[in-house]
Amino acid sequence: MIKTNDFIRKSTVFCSALALIGGSIALSGTSALAQGNTPALVITHAPLPDSLKAKIYASPREVRTITAQEISGDAYRSLSGTMVGQEIADLQNNLVTLQGRIENLASGLTSLQQNGERLSAQYYANIATINTQLQSGTTPGNPRLVRKLSEAQSDLQALNENISQLNSLAVQISETASQTSYMLDSTRSAYALSGAVEEDHVKLAELEDSVNNTMVIIERLLNTVSDSISRTTAYLSTERNNIRTLALAVTNGDLYGRSLSNRPFATAVAYNGATAADYAGDADMGIQQPMQQQAALPAGGRPLAKIKFDRPDVEYEQAVYIAVNEALERYPQARFDLVAVHPSQGNAAEVAIESTRARRNAERVLRSLTQMGVPAESIDLGYDQSDAARTNEVHLYIK
Repeated sequence: MIKTNDFIRKSTVFCSALALIGGSIALSGTSALAQGNTPALVITHAPLPDSLKAKIYASPREVRTITAQEISGDAYRSLSGTMVGQEIADLQNNLVTLQGRIENLASGLTSLQQNGERLSAQYYANIATINTQLQSGTTPGNPRLVRKLSEAQSDLQALNENISQLNSLAVQISETASQTSYMLDSTRSAYALSGAVEEDHVKLAELEDSVNNTMVIIERLLNTVSDSISRTTAYLSTERNNIRTLALAVTNGDLYGRSLSNRPFATAVAYNGATAADYAGDADMGIQQPMQQQAALPAGGRPLAKIKFDRPDVEYEQAVYIAVNEALERYPQARFDLVAVHPSQGNAAEVAIESTRARRNAERVLRSLTQMGVPAESIDLGYDQSDAARTNEVHLYIK
């Protein structure tokens, strides 16, 4: 009971104090308002203004919705004119210029081929007229045939000039191939450049394919020009020999036929070989050096070059050139044996076919050697068959 009375008495005193304080605050506020001054603190239950709420309660706020169209659509891809894009534009302009040059080169090649065909037709027309008259019978030194022979010789000379133009065209195509190769490297290097957008790499891929297609066209032109030069050169070499024989026939008024030099295997001998005592071996080169000037074909010696014609296009010229060049450096007066080797397996018809193919391939190698500068009189021809051969081969020996 005593504690309860103390609590009541203290509460009464506390409430009386609060009343006195509240009255003082109210009187002070009234006095301040009466004097027109803004109070330092205003206690009120009114809500905050909206402007103040926006500053105090600014976070978190709601953001706008981003659509997929903004990521992959026109809004995302509106950026253009990058440094890589400018590089692509320059490369495309260079490619257009290069393709225009290739078109001109292709037109030039077509024109030269057509001119060669026309000259060949004129040449064979004159030759046919001469051969027909010789076959029918004519007088020695017939002026009509002499005129036709002169026209045929002029056609051959024009064909020789045509080869010179083809060689010049081949040089121009090779230069264009180098430029295209450089452009292809530049295009591939552009992938690594910084500052590109996705569209730039798409354009680079298209440009790379276009340059690759251009390279294919250039390689086709190079192969065509090379084939035309090789074919026409061999054709001229053959026909020059023929026309010399034909000139003799016109002079005598008798028909002789084709030049004997165009029948390289007509006098070929069987490859029977010779004794090893006729040759001094060269261990370093793996070749045979003759001890006598007129020795037979080497037996069992290591060939200077062995060419297997087991596919249509055998590239042997470079290897044969290197081998022959090294041999002539050591033996400047050396002679060579060119042997056509064919397989011995199979029936008689198959052996005969392979033998014919081997001789034709040997003739091809013979033409290559003469074009390389090896005198035809330094090359002896032969043929042989081998149980170990699976396809026709051509062996080249030095003696």
